[in-house]
Order: sequence, then structure tokens, then C-alpha cells
Amino acid sequence: MVTAARPTFRTQAFIDGAFRDAASGETFATENPATGQVLAHVAAGGAADIDAAVQAARRAFDDGRWSRLAPADRKKVLLRVADAIEANLDELATLDALEAGKPITDCRDVDLPDTVKTFRWYAEAIDKVFDAVAPTGPDALGLIIREPIGVVGAVVPWNFPLLMATWKVAPALAAGNSVIVKPSKLTSLSAIRLAELASEAGLPDGVLNVVPGPGGTAGAALGRHMDVDMVTFTGSTEVGRLFLGYAAESNLKQITLECGGKSPQVVLAEPPDLDDVADQVLFAALMNQAENCSCGSRLLVHRSVQEPLLERVLAKLPAWTVGDPMDPATKLGPMIERPHLDKVLGYIATGRSEGARVLAGGGRTLEETGGYFVAPTIFGDVANSMRIAREEIFGPVLSVIPFDSEEEGIRLANETSYGLAASLYTRDLDAAFRVARALRAGTVGVNAYSEGDITTPFGGYKESGFGGRDKGLEALEQYTEKKTIWVTLRA
Repeated sequence: MVTAARPTFRTQAFIDGAFRDAASGETFATENPATGQVLAHVAAGGAADIDAAVQAARRAFDDGRWSRLAPADRKKVLLRVADAIEANLDELATLDALEAGKPITDCRDVDLPDTVKTFRWYAEAIDKVFDAVAPTGPDALGLIIREPIGVVGAVVPWNFPLLMATWKVAPALAAGNSVIVKPSKLTSLSAIRLAELASEAGLPDGVLNVVPGPGGTAGAALGRHMDVDMVTFTGSTEVGRLFLGYAAESNLKQITLECGGKSPQVVLAEPPDLDDVADQVLFAALMNQAENCSCGSRLLVHRSVQEPLLERVLAKLPAWTVGDPMDPATKLGPMIERPHLDKVLGYIATGRSEGARVLAGGGRTLEETGGYFVAPTIFGDVANSMRIAREEIFGPVLSVIPFDSEEEGIRLANETSYGLAASLYTRDLDAAFRVARALRAGTVGVNAYSEGDITTPFGGYKESGFGGRDKGLEALEQYTEKKTIWVTLRA
């Protein structure tokens, strides 16, 4: 295994500008999935810790130390936070690579630069978003204004630990809110460090708090808390449903959900260069170990081009090297934990039992490391009714499904309970727009796998999303309340 300098782990909760142990004194182990070895023991926050964080956030919001700052002043602070992240980029990238098993090259070259960009983009947007004046007669003035919603809980996933937290924290802070982050129990370290860096950059105490802990205790407490105004969640559809229930049981807090996916890649009869398509297909299917909610896990390909495309995909697959995440040459790291490894291997076994044919991979690899590695697996002879084609696997398993007409391809693509993302490949401009409009997904990439960039909203249809979007000005807006002020004018 390749070794790297080990950063200092911050393992306590960060509440009201200070580190503290969990009120219970309990901790949980976080491990390196590339070795199966424990990295650190982290404070196991519970209801008492969530309550302390909410009280601190509420005090900070109510006294206006952040919520009533001039937009230009909030902008200056968030730009300093971005600078602090950039100055500590290698450390933060290493934290995510070690704890999530993500290739260090992806963390350093993609996730962390995007994290910096996200903070800077929302910082710059703060003083460029305007309220409105209603078209009234001369006897009234109607103002339509946006105000910060208050105390925001952000429950974030383990697959892009710092970047997904930032997609929520940056716009919520830019809008003037106070925030409590509940990171995944599997990946808490970079979020804790972010809160420390933000404090050092001048973010007032209580405005950004991080409480690590189990979802069933800390997450549920945040969802049910009567003094939390909004929860934004990214994770599984199953857990997303719980937060809708928590809101109904408590104060009807606003909820935004970005949940699972089973994204199709649709290759039409007249595709662009098949070598380029093969590269995009593998990137969509395998990027981030396929632990990605918008993973292109279903390859729907017109029967006329199925064989030549598959030849290229299989020829290029060996370049997706599986190995130590700290090795810059690694493209695929391990699954996040042993239970998830077992889940992915279970789906591979199910695919075989349902009659699909293994074209590549098909099992565990690098067992001698103690890590949770899966060989990238491609199934042929897949029917869209099979479990491997319908259920989110969240691992490097690609199902190849042929179709005979554009209409059939669209039907198969939409024949899913999810609708987060899709991609399509064609040289026909008319077909590109026609199919893109027909696909029931929140983001559609044409001739490339893409989630857009920070300027475009990201979220899904159907069971992939609810209540809002990440990224873009839409995200900034969703962390605000809309208010009408009606002024009656008298002569």
C-alpha cells in the first residue's frame, strides 16, 4: 500500500465555536475501507448534542451576528472560508480519501477544487440577488423580499463527504442562516475540520455547527427538533422518507431531499464516435466506485450498435484500476464498509441467478488487503425487469439492455421509480432534443455524462427528489422565506 502523511483527526463535535465531546461520552469507530482498520474514534452525538447545537444556532440567528450582516460582509467571510479550504486542500482531500476510500487524485483534483468553487460562487452571489417590487397602482407599494429561513439542518452522505456538505452549507450560509451539519457516521472527519476552518476564517460562533453521530439518534433528533426550520438531506430514498415523517411529527419544517437513482445511458442508432461514447459510459458507470446517486448504471443501447460499443467498453475497462486510494494511479477504491460490500456482492449474485451474463468482473478483489474492493462488473443479457436493472446498487455494476427503436429506448429509460439523471448519445440534433425532453430526469447529459456545474440546479424527479434542488441560484433561494410587505400610500 502507498503511504501518505496522516493528518490530525478532529473527532469531537463542533458546537458554538468550540470542540466538545458527546454529552453521553460515547464514541464510534470510523475506519479506512481500503484496509478495514480503524482510523479514529469519533464523538457519538445524540439528541442532547443536537439540542445544544440548535440552541447555539438559534441564538446566533436571533441576535443577528450573521443573519443581519450586510450581504457584502457575509460575502467577505465566505470568501475567506473558501481561501482557508484552498490553503488546506491536501489535508482535506486526504481525510476524504482515507475515510471514504475515494481515490486521492479525485479528491485533490475534483472534489476539493469544486468545494472551493462552490463557496466562492455563493459568496459572490450574495450581493447580486435582488428582491422585487410588485406592479401596484399609485396608492400602494408592494415589496416581495427574501429572508433567511432560520436554523437549517443539513444531513449529508458519505460518498462525497465534504463536497455534498458544501452544496448545502454554502448557499444556506450565504442566505444568512445558521446551520447544523450531521455528517454520515462513516465520514465525519472533513466536515468537522470544515467547521474549524470556517471559525478561524471569521464565521461567528454558533453559525456553523457539526454533530457527528448515528442517523437513528442524531439524524432523527435533528429531523424532529421543534426549533429547526428546515432540513436538507442527501442520501437514500428510504431514509429520505423518514425525514418527511419527522417533519410531519414535529413542526412541519421544510424538507428538501436528494435521494437515489438508477440512471440510464441511452445510446441511439446514430451515436457519435464509439470510442468517446465508451469512455463516457465507463466514467458514468464507475466514477467514485459507482457510489454515486447519478451513476449511469443502466446502459440502454440500440441493438444495431450494441456489439461494437461493448467491444470498446470491455477493451477500455482494464484502465479502471482498482487499488489503494492513496495511490495517484488508482481509479477505483473500495466500497465504503463491509455491509455495503456484502450488499453489492449480493446484487452480483442476484444478477447471475436472474439469468444475466457476466461479461467482466463479477466478484470481490484484493482481499489480501483487508479492504472492501469489488472488481468492476458488466452484465449482458439483462432485462429491465431484473433487480440489477431496477434497484440502486451503489457499486460498480453496469447492466447492458438492448432496444430496437427510439420509442422503446425512452420507455425503458423511464421505466423506473427514480428520475435523478440520464445521458444520451446521438449525432442527430433533432433526436437529442426530442429524447432529452422525453426522459424523466432532473439532469440529462447529451453526448457526455454530466451533472452540470455550480450554475445549474441538481435534483431529481419521482423518488429521486423532493422539495428543492442543490446548486444554482435555486439552492440559494430555497434557504429563504418569501415575504410580502404591502405599504398603503395616502396623499
